[in-house]
Amino acid sequence: MRAMAVFCASGLGSSALFQDAARATGAALARAGIELVYGGGHVGLMGLVADAALAAGGKVTGVMPQALVDAEIAHPGLTTLHVVATMHERKTAMSDLSDAFITLPGGPGTMEEIFEQWTWGLLGVHAKPCGFLEVGGYYDPLRAMIGNMVAAGFLSQAHSDMVIFEPDVAGLLARFDAYVAPAAKYTKAAE
Repeated sequence: MRAMAVFCASGLGSSALFQDAARATGAALARAGIELVYGGGHVGLMGLVADAALAAGGKVTGVMPQALVDAEIAHPGLTTLHVVATMHERKTAMSDLSDAFITLPGGPGTMEEIFEQWTWGLLGVHAKPCGFLEVGGYYDPLRAMIGNMVAAGFLSQAHSDMVIFEPDVAGLLARFDAYVAPAAKYTKAAE
């Protein structure tokens, strides 16, 4: 993989575990020669993941809407900063620039970003893996909810299995390397 998007919080969170995971993720991607693609901020976990990747000699690309650049939260030391007009354009650009998606702890924006990528994968828009770095049980309720979706008949097991949960970055990267996308949810019948 040449580039990986990381979705994470613009805040630091309530636990040093979250901050340590952000730093470990940035450093691991740089050591593996994988470009970090992220939201472009210098704040919160976003800033920590970028700082760690840069400190480890990695290439870091940020994608940020102009309004957030104007709010002065753009990271000043990135390899590249793509400035876009909207959050929708940001997600599309991050998807286009990335071969996979890692999700660190975060709030509704983080969830919205990874859920859109998962949905695009489910629909066959792309065949890129989506994963969650499981830090201190943060995503345990989400794993349970995904199981609930399957049990209730709203999600197939194959599409549930698209989402990878691992407690460390090395485990996620190994699973991403072995990832094979399932068939898209809707496929045209053979004629």
